[in-house]
Amino acid sequence: MISPIANYDQVPVRFLSFHLCLTYLAILSGVDCLRGDWPQFRGPDGQGHSDQTGIPIQWKEGENITWKTAVPGQGWSSPVIAGNQVWMTSAEAEGKSLRAICIDKRSGKLLHNVEVLTPEDAGPHHRLNGYASPTPVLDGERVYVHFGPRGTACLSTAGRILWKNTEFKYNVIQGGASSPILHGDMLILTCDGIDNQFIVALDKLTGKIKWKQPRAHLEAAAKKQPIAKMAYSTPLIQRINGVPQLVCSGADHVAAYDLTTGAEIWWMPYDGFSIVGRPSYGNGLFYVVGSIRQDHFCVYAVRPGKGRLRDDQVVWQRSISIPHVPSPILVGRELFVVHDGGVASCVDALTGKEHWRERLGGNHDSSPVEIRGRIYFCNREGKTTIAAASDKFEVLAINQLKGTFKASPAIADGALFLRSDTHLYRIEKSGNQSL
Repeated sequence: MISPIANYDQVPVRFLSFHLCLTYLAILSGVDCLRGDWPQFRGPDGQGHSDQTGIPIQWKEGENITWKTAVPGQGWSSPVIAGNQVWMTSAEAEGKSLRAICIDKRSGKLLHNVEVLTPEDAGPHHRLNGYASPTPVLDGERVYVHFGPRGTACLSTAGRILWKNTEFKYNVIQGGASSPILHGDMLILTCDGIDNQFIVALDKLTGKIKWKQPRAHLEAAAKKQPIAKMAYSTPLIQRINGVPQLVCSGADHVAAYDLTTGAEIWWMPYDGFSIVGRPSYGNGLFYVVGSIRQDHFCVYAVRPGKGRLRDDQVVWQRSISIPHVPSPILVGRELFVVHDGGVASCVDALTGKEHWRERLGGNHDSSPVEIRGRIYFCNREGKTTIAAASDKFEVLAINQLKGTFKASPAIADGALFLRSDTHLYRIEKSGNQSL
């Protein structure tokens, strides 16, 4: 049942209170945030939330589209936004020309198309992945782009390359996907290949190593096959008892690390590999995508601690219709997921009890976002289903665009930004299409 709402900015008080709490938690977390911008994968808090007003729930080609700009090259990185700039990455020459792309947020004009790296060997990738999938991260003055083992670079907002680092070698046979994140003066990379697995913190001004932490607890994976040590998740930083922790899902386990030294704080095993989803945090729990075996994924609600987590610190787990690629999204007491095959679910975040499970259709690579009590589910075929962030299933609108969509949405300046395989869209109320 589709029931479009004319003015859905009139959201319930519980959602407004939730967003005030998110703002407070973001300030306390120590995560670098730019108010009103979308500076990293999944937004300011790294968990897909926006309190922007005026975002439409209805659009199509030629309606509520302010501009539609062709994006050079090929890439699946999500757009990130700071000030008047939208940054993405792309690849040309079959991965041997890796590039940073900047588009003017207001006009849609292409500002920069910078060749950053020119690897002799572009490396392999999965048929659904590419050479430019990790999402950049911004601090308002600099742009950080990452291409897995092909290398990492820092650019000025004027498009000048400030440094490059190509010293980290690891084999990601399905292509890079983990996005870089910032914390204080550090740029943090997750590098989980079939041969080497480690997390490294670089000085964000120089690209030099501040600490490097090898992954542990891969004994079981090593007994299977090399691919069982591979993962693609982007970590999340969250303050626990006043101390920031870096929580990152890897092959066969999730672990938390001390941001000062890289030392492991706690960990929890599971059975599987190729983990992609970014963790979420709320209600005193981390919500982690892991697995119970190869290609059968699971969400775990875990209470942080020290060392290997006890059984009673795994509050609940759920393995029905859990996604491989899209990250979960937490809204207060409800956790929402969408399976890669298009089945969306809502569960009680404290108990794991299912509230609803419904088929949206299509294939889903994009991680959903929440905007003032609405969940935006974008599928690969260009359809966006907007549902109420509620324990009752309610579709508010369905929208269709042309192209293939794997990148996750970005929200800034009262607008929604969607990247297809060929274009970047700025979507907002009363937008007039500009090609």
